[in-house]
Amino acid sequence: MTLRSLTLAASTLALAAAASVPAHAQDADEAAPAAPAPIAGAQVFEPSFFAQFAPRSALDMVDRIPGFSISGGNNQGQRGLGQATQNVIVNGERLSSKSESVEDQLRRIPASDVVRIEILDGNATSIPGLTGQVANVVYKNSGASGQFRWVTGFRPHNTEAQLYGGEISLTGSSGSLDYTVSLSNENNRFGADGPVTITDGDGALIEEQYSKFSGKYDNPKLATALAYDFGGGVLANLNLSYGVDYESRREPEIATPVSGPVRTRDVRSEEDGPFYEIGGDLQFPLGPGTMKVIGLERYERDNYSSTLIDSFSDGSDPEGYRFEQVNGLGERIGRFEYGWKLWQADWQLSGEAAFNRLDRRSKLFELTPAGEFDQIAFPQGNGGVTEDRYETSLSFSRALSKTLSVQLIGSMEFSKIEQTGSAANSRSFKRPKGSFAATWKPAKDFDLSVTVARRVSQLSFGDFLASVSLNNDNQNGGNNELVPYQSWNVEVEANKSFGPWGSIKLQARQAWFEDFIDYFPLADGGEARGNIGDAKRLHLQANATINLDPIGFKGARIDAEVVKRFMSVNDPFTGVDRPFSYDQEGSFDIDFRHDIPSSDWAWGANLNHYDQAPYSRRYEEGHEWEGTIFGSLFIEHKDVLGLTVQARASNLLGARNYWRRTVYDGPRPDGDVLFHEYQDRRIGPIFRLTVSGDF
Repeated sequence: MTLRSLTLAASTLALAAAASVPAHAQDADEAAPAAPAPIAGAQVFEPSFFAQFAPRSALDMVDRIPGFSISGGNNQGQRGLGQATQNVIVNGERLSSKSESVEDQLRRIPASDVVRIEILDGNATSIPGLTGQVANVVYKNSGASGQFRWVTGFRPHNTEAQLYGGEISLTGSSGSLDYTVSLSNENNRFGADGPVTITDGDGALIEEQYSKFSGKYDNPKLATALAYDFGGGVLANLNLSYGVDYESRREPEIATPVSGPVRTRDVRSEEDGPFYEIGGDLQFPLGPGTMKVIGLERYERDNYSSTLIDSFSDGSDPEGYRFEQVNGLGERIGRFEYGWKLWQADWQLSGEAAFNRLDRRSKLFELTPAGEFDQIAFPQGNGGVTEDRYETSLSFSRALSKTLSVQLIGSMEFSKIEQTGSAANSRSFKRPKGSFAATWKPAKDFDLSVTVARRVSQLSFGDFLASVSLNNDNQNGGNNELVPYQSWNVEVEANKSFGPWGSIKLQARQAWFEDFIDYFPLADGGEARGNIGDAKRLHLQANATINLDPIGFKGARIDAEVVKRFMSVNDPFTGVDRPFSYDQEGSFDIDFRHDIPSSDWAWGANLNHYDQAPYSRRYEEGHEWEGTIFGSLFIEHKDVLGLTVQARASNLLGARNYWRRTVYDGPRPDGDVLFHEYQDRRIGPIFRLTVSGDF
């Protein structure tokens, strides 16, 4: 389905939905039941608090809550649906889609429909898995309304203009039916250019290169959410989405060696494919409690190809390779949740069956002197992986006093993983997991929560089968003995409000991993993703909001997030203790915004930095990062003919794209240095224009 056909489909659905709204919709709204009272102990933000920001959606409002940042969500790659992980709920219920982020779903709730936003303790929600601060967006559909957001921009170097990003959505109701229809296109344009230097182990120059890459990504998607209230506590939801991914990248390179012909390299990669999700749930009273049954089916097909061709100035035959891969990934989930109250506590019994699948077909070709690509054997890149998983859990949540609440979850998981192809295998597992959480709130402006949890990770099925990276001259072997890593986790979160001055949230999360996954050596001399033993990680994070009104800078505030991680794992190649490959080592994000009083103008600035850990492989070690610091400025007007218009200029401090690696002629640590590679490429400034409005 093309972007044009998706647009036509969205328009048709939107018109049909609008036509179904009764002429007396306003009267129906007036007769509808009022929103429930705020949850006891919650910090309540009324719409008036957000008025200075002129929000268009619930997302705009949540983003402006002091000291709060959205985290988690069902689209983060976790196993099945399981316990809730996102720290945002809507009307007291968790969001269940796995293909859409929390931000996507909040963006479609008009700000005019939001009654209030409550910041509360996760234990107080009666939703198993939620701990620490949680935002509950309470809203009431007030009739048909539409929203749109257009994002456009450009970079002066290496990329096409970004023209067609954004979303249009229609939200409304007809009797007992609430509906949302949206058409979106998440997209991006990216690129960099600059020198690459290749030296030998002693630092002597081998080759100088100039490389340039440019890429683009588009993800047009049509989504529909339907909710129906049958009365008597019977509620039904249906979520449908369909879209297509398009991504392409080109990376030409000119290499001038100290001796020998000049080499010109052309590297191109393309990826596309459709995806869909069908999900729904039905909630109804049953005996002393409430039963909810949930079903979800989702599928994605990725068609990937990469071609590399080297040409030489002396007229010798070109050399090259081509790699093609088709992945079909699917997930089917059935789940029930039965909740009831007993002994002044909330109980929930749940069960889940999840069936995940991957079917992969790969082909590898080599360029012949005749200029044609001949297929070469690559059997380890073909096959399938399935996992059938069954899980049951029991949760208990209770307030032990006015200041102390606890939540206890016990769970057992049974799974069977099967692989087909050249390395067929079948294994079965049984794993206990669960959590204990306690929250202490001795004062209105302070709370402290502690969580102890046993967790099981979700495998990336692609790691079972082989793949190649042509431009980096790397190949990942397959591993049919891969198992999910498990972890013990202790997490502490403290929140403190300073009244008109702002607030701060401090988090510490310690994890001890078993069967941790990273690159490890294969017996045939290759390498693959595999289980490398025990590891640990300490995550420290602070989120703060500082209001500048008390010092006379009216309408101004600073939001800051600082992260630092300490990691330890034994390198399977060298035996040296090191961080996790490609993981986050630290970051900061400082955002300043000034909404000028008695006007529709706002302006601000941002500084951010991200530290990515080095990586370790059998024949090389390296480090990829961008920085050092990204800086941006923006200006915004909240009423340009009824629209909000923001212009933003980013990367004003000249952050660049870096890559350093050392490649060895044999397995580390015994191999000698083959070469050092240092890449330093220009990103350049980035300009964005965002226009949003409603209708």
